[in-house]
Amino acid sequence: MAAGLLLLAVASLLAPLAAAQPRGRVCGSTVSYTENSTYQSSLTQLSSTLPANASRALFATAAVGAAPDIVYALALCRGDTNASTCESCVSTAFPEAQQLCGSDKDVAIFYDDCILRFSNNNFLADTSNSEPIMTQDPQNVSSPVETFDAAVGILLNATGNYAAMNSSRRFATGEEGFDSRYPTIYGLAQCTPDLSPAACRSCLDDIITLAPQYLSGRQGGRIVGVRCNFRYELNKFFTGSPTLQLQTPLAPTPAPTNVMPTATTPGGRTRIKMKIVVAIAIPVIAVVLAITVFCLCFLRRRLAREHAPSYSTKPEDIEGIGSLLLDLSTIRAATDNFAESNWVGEGGFGAVYKGVLPDGQEVAVKRFSQSSGQGIQELKNELLLIAKLQHKNLVRLLGVCLQEHEKLLVYEYMPNRSIDTILFDPEKSKELDWGRRSNIINGIARGLNYLHEDSHLKIIHRDLKACNVLLDSDYTPKISDFGLARLFGGDQSREATNSVVGTYGYMAPEYAMRGHYSIKSDVFSFGVLILEILTGRRSSGSYSFDESVDLISLVWEHWTSGTIMEIMDSSMRGNAPGDQMLKCIHIGLLCVQDNPVDRPVMSKVNVMLSSDTVSLQAPLKPEFFIPKSGNFSTINSDSYPRVSQQSTTTSEK
Repeated sequence: MAAGLLLLAVASLLAPLAAAQPRGRVCGSTVSYTENSTYQSSLTQLSSTLPANASRALFATAAVGAAPDIVYALALCRGDTNASTCESCVSTAFPEAQQLCGSDKDVAIFYDDCILRFSNNNFLADTSNSEPIMTQDPQNVSSPVETFDAAVGILLNATGNYAAMNSSRRFATGEEGFDSRYPTIYGLAQCTPDLSPAACRSCLDDIITLAPQYLSGRQGGRIVGVRCNFRYELNKFFTGSPTLQLQTPLAPTPAPTNVMPTATTPGGRTRIKMKIVVAIAIPVIAVVLAITVFCLCFLRRRLAREHAPSYSTKPEDIEGIGSLLLDLSTIRAATDNFAESNWVGEGGFGAVYKGVLPDGQEVAVKRFSQSSGQGIQELKNELLLIAKLQHKNLVRLLGVCLQEHEKLLVYEYMPNRSIDTILFDPEKSKELDWGRRSNIINGIARGLNYLHEDSHLKIIHRDLKACNVLLDSDYTPKISDFGLARLFGGDQSREATNSVVGTYGYMAPEYAMRGHYSIKSDVFSFGVLILEILTGRRSSGSYSFDESVDLISLVWEHWTSGTIMEIMDSSMRGNAPGDQMLKCIHIGLLCVQDNPVDRPVMSKVNVMLSSDTVSLQAPLKPEFFIPKSGNFSTINSDSYPRVSQQSTTTSEK
């Protein structure tokens, strides 16, 4: 793994997460192991012993196997967790790491309660912090940023110093009074216990000094590496009493200039340390420097904008995508200046072209129409969402270009294009045997579960359909098109909108009729996809009484009459396990229940798909129909890469 800070996501740190949901991971994709290899065997052996070992001291290292298949591992649990929580977190981390990073030999995965890294390289001999990740609360403070940042600097430095110098576990928590709007700031610092005090302090210094650059003015944030980490928030996130209680002179009430900050231990003994004085100066200087750099960059951007075309995209709307910026000349060369021979599809907001980057990587370039005002909204949405998402079943955004009059998004290229181009073609559909269809269903389910429950940004896709699921060379499914997606908070169960967007045939009834959308809206769309994948029939997109029966009703009719196998795709008949197909149809019908309360969440769907012992409740008869009316205007909102579709979509008004 290359050293450096990985800017993972802008995430809400204040919303509580369910246990064992990863905050991030780093996949070392250069070296992989094969299935049933010696390396995998060593990894399996390690996963059975390391969790229990880590639970004893909340930390453990191990090496299993012999070169070249030796696996080195490290597990660190947060210092305020108990043994059972630690063991459970590390146990969960092993399969999650392999799910998220595939067969990569070098993986680090980070949770609220634990950190796990395993590798074929002996990183245990190295005390560096590898490749830390950063997450930040999306909310900014309303107090003066310089004052708040300086207070955070005091807290982190004092807590870090205590963890390094005064704790054998290399762990400390702290709280600091601030002002009337933000009465208390809470912090945490931790290193692996095998580090010396000096090495721990040095490790923490390296990441704490990054706080003014990446976390300035944020209500919460963290930088987490394998060897050390810190975190601060405005709400208490750790258990037990804080190790340190700080009173700072940075509160609004003026304090005498000769008063030093004090640190009070739980026992009540007050100590004054010179390091706290240094802690005040370092963040303040860093903030001043950061402000200076920001002003220079702002001036430079302003001058550039005065000589460039005007877009509705503001710089702050695409903050944090600097590493994804590509030159227009590079993209023109990759696509042979958008040659007709490289055209691969047409979306609602422009064309898609195949290209080859200078390093030989094949890409798909989504070129937004210059006259499309709605296209720029989709572009901004995809930048703000998909650029922060990493999962094997989500299409990966590789770059963006906003130069001259061009608005371009660059994705990994999917040679098998979208599901619909194969599924609904009588000849091509033969490529999709039962194994591939089953893997596609499971992959989509895992991708949706990541969006709804496991990612830092909880996302409702709102336009899941066959043409928005792409297939790589191995027919692995990847969900695409996040132009209509929406964020939702951890405590949100439902949102409402007056602008219904999506595609007939895939929209949940509560959304189409009342504008209510939730994660259960995506579950409905997923259920329709299951029925399409198994029957090979396109969802009609019409629920009127005077036209042919829709797919859901057709499946229900055959389900209740016991003739469901008659409408299975002919290419699978006789070549697929009937019980497994029936189970998938059953799950699909549960997902398209009229009442969203009756639909399972995606984590439950994944359990049902992977287990043969889970009992499934009986589905209810679908009663939903969309009346034909002029209430919805029609546009194409399909996305990369697709060919022209016979679908009707609704647009935001």
